[in-house]
Formats: sequence, C-alpha cells, structure tokens
Amino acid sequence: MSDSSLLSPSVVRRRWWHNRTLGRFLHHRLACSGLVVIMLMTLACAIGPLLLPFDDLHIDLRARFAPPFTGWHLLGSDSLGRDNLARLLMAGRISLLVGFFSMLLSIAFGAVIGIIAGYYGGRTGAVLMRIVDAFLSFPSVFLLLTLAAFLKPSPLMITVIIAITSWMEVARIVETEVRSLREREFILAAKMLGLSGRWIMFRELLPNVVGPIIVAATLTVARAILLEAYISFLGYGIQPPLPSWGNMLNSAQQYLVRAPWLALAPGLAITLAVTCFNCIGEGLRDALDNRNQQ
Repeated sequence: MSDSSLLSPSVVRRRWWHNRTLGRFLHHRLACSGLVVIMLMTLACAIGPLLLPFDDLHIDLRARFAPPFTGWHLLGSDSLGRDNLARLLMAGRISLLVGFFSMLLSIAFGAVIGIIAGYYGGRTGAVLMRIVDAFLSFPSVFLLLTLAAFLKPSPLMITVIIAITSWMEVARIVETEVRSLREREFILAAKMLGLSGRWIMFRELLPNVVGPIIVAATLTVARAILLEAYISFLGYGIQPPLPSWGNMLNSAQQYLVRAPWLALAPGLAITLAVTCFNCIGEGLRDALDNRNQQ
C-alpha cells in the first residue's frame, strides 16, 4: 500500500462531486430549480441593466409613479421617475455581491478556526470555542446594527460586518466534524510519517469536511442577503443613490398605498433569492449525506 493511499482512505468522500453525488443532487427538484433561478437572477443582474433604455439613476419627473407596463417602464417608476426594473437589477448586483463575498469571508475564517480548534483540542480548542460562544451570546442583529452604526456604510464595510457576525456557526460545524476525524487511521498514519500539523489540517482534514462547509456556504449566502436587506431597510446599510433591495424597501414604505409595486419588486426578489439558496443547501445536504453513499 502506498503512502498516498494510507493517508487518504476516504478518497470517495473527498471527491464530493463524483457521479453518484451529482446524480442525487440533480434528482432533487427543488435544489435544481433553485440553482436555475439563482443563475438566471445573477445573469439578469449582470447584463440586464445594459439592455434597458434607462439606467438606475435616470430621473424623469414626468414619469413619477408610473405603474408597471407603462411605456418602457416594465415594473413602473418611483417617486423621482427612476425606472424600477433598472434599480431592481442594479440593486441585485449589490445585494448578491454582498451576500456572496460575506459568505466567502465568513466561511474562510470560520473554517480555519474550526479546523484549529478541532484538531488541537485541549486548551487551544477550548479557548477558541469559548470565543465562538462569546460571539454567539450576543444577538447577531444587535451586533450587526451596532457595528453598522459606527462604521462607514459602504458595500465593502457592510460585507465585512455581515461576515463578522456569520462565521461562528461555520466554526462550530467544522470543529465538530474535525473532532470526529482526528483519531481516524489516515490521520494517525500522517502523524506517524511526521507530517506537520498544518499539512494534516489543510491537506488531510479540510478535504474531508468540504461537504458540510459547502452546505453551510449556501445557507450563509441566504442569511447574508437577509441581513443586508434588514440593515439597509433600517437605514444603516447601503446608502442611496446606490440601490440595494433593502434600501429600495425603505424608500417604498411611505408609498405602499399609492405605489405598491415599489415594495413588491424588491420584496419578491429577496424572498426568491433566499428561498432558492435554502433549497440549494437542502439539496446539497441530502446529496452529500454519507448515509446516501451506498
């Protein structure tokens, strides 16, 4: 038996994208539908504003509160005559980018903390997990609003703030998985061969916990989109004239009776994006479940 096979007895687990796992995911109708919708939303937000006759900052006071399907305003216009569809798609760029990059930051930081705590255990693991518990003891919404109130609310800063309040659950998941794997034969063999702790953590353990991390990533994106919408709705997030789904809802709340379409469009976009990411996460969880590997 070669050293590589000794160190990696769970090759199938590492290859989470293998045919059987992919087949189970493709048979999950809700997950596939969610993936298709998210891809279409992303594509629409990326190229849609380039195809419209108006940009998101174009003001036409003569078209104030135009209802949907009035002329070129397919989703109507707002109180300044700005095209609602152009603003919705541009806001989608901001909201989806904030959700995606805050997910990357929180997954990276939480995974590193979880791997270190799970691998070393003892006092090191206890200290790191008590730090996680300390962050979890604060209601994330209040922590998020506190940070947003004292820091400049740019898209980059909002992304960092959301990541700061979202990494703890990832750390807990990864720490639990690593703790269950650190006494396995391939880890003991790696130690006997004299491999460093860094190699074992990031070349042996990390590939074996990639499944739970991917599932957590999809759910973290959904949570980040909701948090961005929440703090922007309260006025602490993305600031006008830069649109986001949250501040579009904030601007529309005073016109709910006169122009309900101003709130319906971003509200439905948030609901659709979050629901689709949750469906993708559920599909990935079922596809990567070891009990389904048979």
